[in-house]
Amino acid sequence: MGMKLGSGGGRGGRSGRYQPMSEINVTPFVDVMLVLLIIFMVAAPLMTVGVPIDLPKTKASALNADTQPITVSVKADGQVFLQETAIPIDEVAAKLQAVATTGYTERVFVRGDGNAPYGIVADVMSRIQAGGFTNIGLVTEQKPDN
Repeated sequence: MGMKLGSGGGRGGRSGRYQPMSEINVTPFVDVMLVLLIIFMVAAPLMTVGVPIDLPKTKASALNADTQPITVSVKADGQVFLQETAIPIDEVAAKLQAVATTGYTERVFVRGDGNAPYGIVADVMSRIQAGGFTNIGLVTEQKPDN
């Protein structure tokens, strides 16, 4: 007696039952992830808010800071801001004392516009120091190395 081996019923080597595909197609997943990456890369710089100031450029390196400091900004027209809120220059020390969470050791960064009058920036810094704050820093942008 002879036996027929090989083809399963004359259907080109396949059995008549449906067999699920065991591979996962990751191409759509990669496409979606790349689109999300591009969206976040474009949207992340737009999420930062603050007072628009043209900071002077220096060769100093960036500070490594764990906590967010209090920021006092001086615009080119002399207007003073505490974080993003405009305040009169006379109230700088009082508002800082109200906002400071760790007392007089709180870090205070002064962001002075490069076109702001030096006298106003110096006046703001002296008012902050007279208010009792000793950890005061000037914020600048880092110069690109040429």
